[in-house]
Amino acid sequence: MLAKKKIAVVLPAFNAEKTLQQTYDELPHDIIDDVILTDDASNDNTAELALKLGIFTIRHDQNRGYGGNQKTCYKAALMRGADVVVMLHPDYQYTPKLVTAMASMITSNQFDAVLGSRILGRGALAGGMPLYKYISNRVLTAIQNLFLGYKLSEYHTGYRAWSRDILEKLPLLECSEDFVFDNQMLSQAIFFGFRIGEISCPTKYFPEASSISFRRSLIYGFGVLKTCLQFRLTRIGLLFKNPIFSVTTDNLLLSQLKGDG
Repeated sequence: MLAKKKIAVVLPAFNAEKTLQQTYDELPHDIIDDVILTDDASNDNTAELALKLGIFTIRHDQNRGYGGNQKTCYKAALMRGADVVVMLHPDYQYTPKLVTAMASMITSNQFDAVLGSRILGRGALAGGMPLYKYISNRVLTAIQNLFLGYKLSEYHTGYRAWSRDILEKLPLLECSEDFVFDNQMLSQAIFFGFRIGEISCPTKYFPEASSISFRRSLIYGFGVLKTCLQFRLTRIGLLFKNPIFSVTTDNLLLSQLKGDG
């Protein structure tokens, strides 16, 4: 615990058997109360290893995609009583050692969400990020800062911490099941006025680390631009009833929790 708040780490996993042990071992277990892994129908023994390590493990019978995986992770964390939820990829691309710092920024009541930024400092290129990904990251981030009226060093990191309050109030069930989920969720947080902080995070690119293909990157990029446009049109009142930025009784994770209860 930190500041009497229950800390959970969620691991959205797909074929992470080779890197899960190292990721798990480097977690700051002295402050973590719960570790949750969702296995998105992996082809390896990710789930079996997670269970062996004592991780609370959920398995998808069919692959739901990166966004669908996160929805399951966050739902489970809320059900198990988490006050702060840190989402960390189990492919060891991001260092687990920053969990304490990121969670502390939320338990101190200074931020509602914290991003581990690869762009602050020299972490991205030094860690082996392909040049085309770095350039596209910088271009998309500049566009997003303009359209969303915010200022972040990057919107595309997969290392994120969230308060319980933000997970309860965002219409996450309207977000994509694919990779653009990350961007839609962050755009929602800005749209609804939550406080977002950043911390510099080193990153590593190596064969076992997950990375989407160039084609999927293009699809993601167009999805980001679409989200930016939807955000701006909704904010100025030209687009009404946009489900991504509209809260109803049915599009919150809480609605699923009540159904399970």
